[in-house]
Amino acid sequence: MLVTKFVSMSLLFFQGQTPVSFNIVSMWHQMGLPAKLVVILLGIMSAWSIAVMIDRWVIYRMARKESRMFAPAVALALKDGKIDDAITIAERNKHSHLAKVVTAGLQEFSAHQASQEISGETIEASKRALDRASAIVHAELKRGVSSLATIGSTAPFVGLFGTVVGIIHAFQGISTEHTTGLGAVAGGISEALVTTAMGLFVAVPAVWVYNYFTGKIEGFDVEMDNSSSELIDYFIKRSGRGKK
Repeated sequence: MLVTKFVSMSLLFFQGQTPVSFNIVSMWHQMGLPAKLVVILLGIMSAWSIAVMIDRWVIYRMARKESRMFAPAVALALKDGKIDDAITIAERNKHSHLAKVVTAGLQEFSAHQASQEISGETIEASKRALDRASAIVHAELKRGVSSLATIGSTAPFVGLFGTVVGIIHAFQGISTEHTTGLGAVAGGISEALVTTAMGLFVAVPAVWVYNYFTGKIEGFDVEMDNSSSELIDYFIKRSGRGKK
């Protein structure tokens, strides 16, 4: 009897209500202008984050690939004392983060290697060149990544704004139709559902990828610092100051 009573109440509730469809097209048409603007904004944020993800993934992949080929080749050239050859090898690997840093130090050192005695100022100048190059490469690697953090932190709130707008629309439907039936609140419900879901859909991948890219950048920084330190050690030994 309880089931029968529930079915009867449900029939009374939906009696006289038009069928409501919750497919994407119908929900879009039922949305008001503010909710549509929210969805469009979230769509732009999603497109931007995807573009940054693809761009950074390609850049990091190329940097890793070229660095693996560059490191042993330049190490062999420096072992033989061929600094000019090492510079040539570094300039060929334009996408390698290590090559960009090493090139700056080698060029600075090469400008003074013709002298009989290489002073400590030359070593310090090479170190400063390496530091500047590392900072520049770090900024290049990080380009666009901060926007993923911004999108990941703001997209849920943009979606929440759409949710509030949807609830307001639902109450307006109740006030206009003078009924609490599903048809009166369908437009507002669709706005709240779509904007909330889309806000999370945009934010979650952006946060995940931001954390992943941050870890990659930290790894690149460690590699550049180690390469700079090893190159300075090489310069000191070559100048005859390693014994002091």
